[in-house]
Amino acid sequence: MPRSISFRLVAACALVVVFALSTAVSAFAKGPLANLRVVSSTGKVLAEDSLGAGTASIKTSPKADCFGTGTGGSGRSVTIPGPTALGLLIQASKFTPALKPVLISDHFDFGLALCGVGGQVATMKLSWYLKVNHKNPNLGGETVKVRAGDDVLWVLAPFPYPDELALTAPDRAKAGTPFGVRVFSYDDRGKRTPAAGVKVKGATKPTGGDGRTTVVLNNPARLIARHGKDIPSNTEAVCIGGKCPGSSGK
Repeated sequence: MPRSISFRLVAACALVVVFALSTAVSAFAKGPLANLRVVSSTGKVLAEDSLGAGTASIKTSPKADCFGTGTGGSGRSVTIPGPTALGLLIQASKFTPALKPVLISDHFDFGLALCGVGGQVATMKLSWYLKVNHKNPNLGGETVKVRAGDDVLWVLAPFPYPDELALTAPDRAKAGTPFGVRVFSYDDRGKRTPAAGVKVKGATKPTGGDGRTTVVLNNPARLIARHGKDIPSNTEAVCIGGKCPGSSGK
């Protein structure tokens, strides 16, 4: 193939790729930008990202029968005018394989019921717990409005619901040099208290009574705080020597 034709072909292919990526990103970013975190019943982080929250559509599923025999969805499509907490989850599932399938039932008069996310299915002892800005809105996810900058958490958890952990850490640190992090705990009503006895990746010891501990890293890492049955914290990426961690840790 002549050199000039080869260059033109490569350039054309590059334009196609850029257009496809820009189209996907624009679809992903419509609506107010909110932070979504989805956690399984075992504490595995299924998704953690920022994305635009807008109107969402999904087909209800007859397989969404975790609330009892005959409680599955009709199979009809439903539209959730956005931006809402449930709509944000549905939108994220279109781009995040770990969230597929989202199983929703329209069987009940009170509204839509979330049964399963990414193979994690509600039971008589576990249900999908929603918190927005660390507080339980006590409303169905399709009615909870989402605003720019909101933190939306969906977690499959037992009742009474466990407390949620939140981690703060610096964006950058020096290899082998200690730095401080802090962990707070939020209850169902959103009351914040320092979290003691919490383990943080790379920490020299668990957090003290003030929620603080010291971390030492030699390589970039995504930190997460865990403690017993509490809901694991958000992950915090810490860069070392100009290098930053890749995808979210679990």
